Amino acid sequence: MVGKICGTGSYVPPHVMDNDSLAKIVDTSDAWIRERTGIGRRHIIGEETTSYMAGQAALRAVEQSGIDPEEIDLILVATSSSETVFPCAACEVQKTIGAVHAAGYDLNAACTGFVLAFNTAQAYIGAGICRTVLVIGADSMSNLVDWTDRGTCILFGDGAGAVVLRAEEGAPVYMAAHSEGEKGAALTGLSRHRKGWDAAREDKASYIQMDGQAVFKFAVRKVPEIIEEVLGQTDLELEDIDYFVLHQANRRIIEAVAKRLKTDIEKFPMNLEEYANTSAATVPILLDEMNQKEMFRTGQKVMLCGFGAGLTWAACLFEW
Repeated sequence: MVGKICGTGSYVPPHVMDNDSLAKIVDTSDAWIRERTGIGRRHIIGEETTSYMAGQAALRAVEQSGIDPEEIDLILVATSSSETVFPCAACEVQKTIGAVHAAGYDLNAACTGFVLAFNTAQAYIGAGICRTVLVIGADSMSNLVDWTDRGTCILFGDGAGAVVLRAEEGAPVYMAAHSEGEKGAALTGLSRHRKGWDAAREDKASYIQMDGQAVFKFAVRKVPEIIEEVLGQTDLELEDIDYFVLHQANRRIIEAVAKRLKTDIEKFPMNLEEYANTSAATVPILLDEMNQKEMFRTGQKVMLCGFGAGLTWAACLFEW
């Protein structure tokens, strides 16, 4: 058995901060940000929390799937920015949607988190332990960035996305994942929770710290490698893949990956212009947008890939 996506959903806060608004806080401009990242806007939490966004995305995914929440066996929430250490965000989601029979826990692998959670769900389903799994990526990155640091604050936004997986007979799901802790200093963030972009700005060491060049080089090298690794488990070629749904970190990264793979950039959908980097939420938000636009057809081959702090990276190939 494999986990087939039967429903998707997403939530982003209504408050939008475009590049011009951000230029009033730090020394930057809309043209400068767009040229280097492809980002135009980002959605920022107000009173919302990470668990709230996760719950709203989950409600929409469950509604679209048509299942009863009581059928859900497991809830996995990928996040590195939950507002509480415990109860975990997954238990908050369970409460919100009424999934009274589900177990739940959070998984923290930063921007790689959703793909790893998706792979974990596939493992539970493949082993016959679960039949219906809700997988969510949710992050409030605005609570973790230093809004006086131009190098990081331009990159991130807030949001959540979710998918419902149900056990069905189908083509195998192929997966791979890696970590490289020795290089983890390239992207770090200490635990700190505050309210939005206008909060106190002391204690800069607690915010996200990033070596942008190191992260860029890591992503451009490792993402093509893991895509090729997953394909190596199959008899498929790159041209057989219909979509490469990558973590939405930076347009230049995605373009560089497509170039290295010698694959049409049209197979690499992007929405970071609207949402920026929402960490674990980027892949499921993009999946939901593509699903809402009816871009998927039964039997299409979809490659997911996440990469980020840890350093971590993971990929998954499945049939829609």
